[in-house]
Amino acid sequence: MLLLLSLVALVVALAFGFTAWQTLRIERRFPNIGEMTDVGGYRLNALHVPAGPTPDLPPIVFIHGASGNLRDQAGAFLAPLKGRADLLFVDRPGHGYSERGGSENDCPDGQAAAIARLMAAKGIERAIIVGHSFGGAIAASFSLFHPDRTIGTLFLAPATHPWPGGIDWHYRLTAMPVIGWLFSHTLVMPAGLAIMDKATLGVFAPNCRRARYLEDGAPALVLRPRTFRHNARDVANLLAYVTRIAPRYREIETPAVIITGDSDPIVLADIHSTGLKQDIARAQLVWIKGLGHKPDYVATDLAIAAIETLAGQDRDLQEMARQVEQRIAAENTAP
Repeated sequence: MLLLLSLVALVVALAFGFTAWQTLRIERRFPNIGEMTDVGGYRLNALHVPAGPTPDLPPIVFIHGASGNLRDQAGAFLAPLKGRADLLFVDRPGHGYSERGGSENDCPDGQAAAIARLMAAKGIERAIIVGHSFGGAIAASFSLFHPDRTIGTLFLAPATHPWPGGIDWHYRLTAMPVIGWLFSHTLVMPAGLAIMDKATLGVFAPNCRRARYLEDGAPALVLRPRTFRHNARDVANLLAYVTRIAPRYREIETPAVIITGDSDPIVLADIHSTGLKQDIARAQLVWIKGLGHKPDYVATDLAIAAIETLAGQDRDLQEMARQVEQRIAAENTAP
């Protein structure tokens, strides 16, 4: 019995050591590229790229989804939009290199309020808000509770409404007080590193994952124990939150564009995107055949055209969507 307990203690100690070692390696590989800003007792990290001398778009704020960080959205939008607008790529509270703050940030309205304070600190009065996946719930809360700071909202494969069923077991386990801490410090790192390639391929499916996504998007940052637990708490709280808040989306008066695909394996577009279209009076739904969960990367040009539409420029998003569908079909049939 004593030998067995000793072996268990050794395995646990090795797992803790491995996690600590890999956490340092991940942070060296993906150092902070943003700037920390106090938003009221804690600091949010963000990459702020000022507009060029002749901007043609208003400021744009990008909110990443679950398991993400600011590099995820910067990898898709920084290069094509640089110089055209003030760009603010945010590490949500507890993600990337942002501090978590208080318990208010366990729900999207608290995170939306933090981003509003960050905008004020950066001198951004109003912006187009772009939210991908879980970031869609925060973007919806932002436009609901901070309409004075919202020019319009772009939802990319958003998660915003109550859905049937629940969440994956590891989110529930990790969100638990004691066992979740132990789980995140021992098993998450080795398991996460082992499945990272397959998991990210699945997020892009049925589309091809972009070649440099593992490097440019830095998804490995979520495997750090503290970040993994914050992420789990976000996801564990989302269903109850959107059940309570979604009926209020009808109060949103600013314009919105929703870009979604009929082949999304992560979020049920028939519930979330269709629900937003029904709830927001000035919303345009752009539905794309063959598109999965990453319109930010697979349909970047369409997403930028949607931003231009929200800025008041004339763009035929439905026609562009048909072109994206043709491109997706060609990629799927390429040898």
